[in-house]
Amino acid sequence: MYPFISEEQKMTVASIREFVAKEVIPVAPTLEARNEYPWTLVDRFKEMGLFGCIIPQEYGGLGMGFATYALVVEEVAAGWMSLVGLFNTHLIMAYIVVNHGTLEQKRNLLPAMARGEKRGGLALTEPDTGSDVQAIRTTATRQDGHYALTGSKMFLTNGRNGNTFALLARTDPNATPAHRGLSCFIVEKGPGFVVGSDADKMGYRSIDTCQIFLEEMPVAASTLVGGKEGRGFRQVMDGLEVGRINVAARAVGVARAAHEASVMYAQQRHTFGKPIAEHQSIQIRLADMAVNLEAARLLTHAAATRKDMGEPCGLEAAMAKLFASETSLNGTMEAMRIHGGYGFTKDLPIERLYRDAPLMVIGEGTNEIQRLLIARKVLERHRVSQ
Repeated sequence: MYPFISEEQKMTVASIREFVAKEVIPVAPTLEARNEYPWTLVDRFKEMGLFGCIIPQEYGGLGMGFATYALVVEEVAAGWMSLVGLFNTHLIMAYIVVNHGTLEQKRNLLPAMARGEKRGGLALTEPDTGSDVQAIRTTATRQDGHYALTGSKMFLTNGRNGNTFALLARTDPNATPAHRGLSCFIVEKGPGFVVGSDADKMGYRSIDTCQIFLEEMPVAASTLVGGKEGRGFRQVMDGLEVGRINVAARAVGVARAAHEASVMYAQQRHTFGKPIAEHQSIQIRLADMAVNLEAARLLTHAAATRKDMGEPCGLEAAMAKLFASETSLNGTMEAMRIHGGYGFTKDLPIERLYRDAPLMVIGEGTNEIQRLLIARKVLERHRVSQ
């Protein structure tokens, strides 16, 4: 299934797959049912270096390319998608520091982030602001060498159990256009950082997703990414390319798990005197699932490869995220149909895959937003002179 990857990448995939089979799949149903934070697996991720997988080796990370990273994400998500949340937005934060931070910020933050000691995510969404990032209301007011953060954020992954976050706030309320007034800060928990309620989610359970309140929280001026105001929107949008590759890869993982389970079940389940895999209606479903899965994987690999080459990949990442997440959503529904009543029970993983899949349609920009981004990029590429 991976004809395009190197021998080194195959070894990485094999090691992650073995880890998932031995240590993730056996505990996932229990932890997920309890909505229990997977602390033991957090410790294992630290030991394996996964919190630093795309952080350069000079700062203690594994220095993975994005194509390898996408393969790792797929493997973890195929076992239990929630676990990817432990390091996805954490690595968006790391990517922002690597590519936009000052040398001092890189030296101070990245080694601890690679070890998983500083661990958190991206504080972006607000109660009245989702995809419309430039409408952010959280403010950062300069006061005698530091900033005071005031506002609130929602759906913050690792908000309760993490400790360090990339946070987008408004430093210039009068900027035109509005996104030029946004700045990104690397914020550690402290006075003025209040964790509110946890979202009670349909899927993506066991990973805390919280609302937070910032009550004139003082942060040092040195936490401003890059040391200059007004660059936060561009920095975060750059980071979201990584997030969309991640979401595409985890969607591929979920779709793959649903497809593999369906292929196995269809050969074991008998109706009308033969395995249901011999019924044409089931074969058609399995074929469509297989084609869409492979197309989603190739789109994801293409976007990640462009990122590795240092080329703009906004269009490719949006395409991969859109197609892979829709493939995951539709594929888990098809798996439910193939498994029938058994798929609707918690005895099999299909119902969990089915509950997890919608997150990828929504996360890192809804698919409606992805379609608008794709259309804009396509029109720019093929603009007809008037």
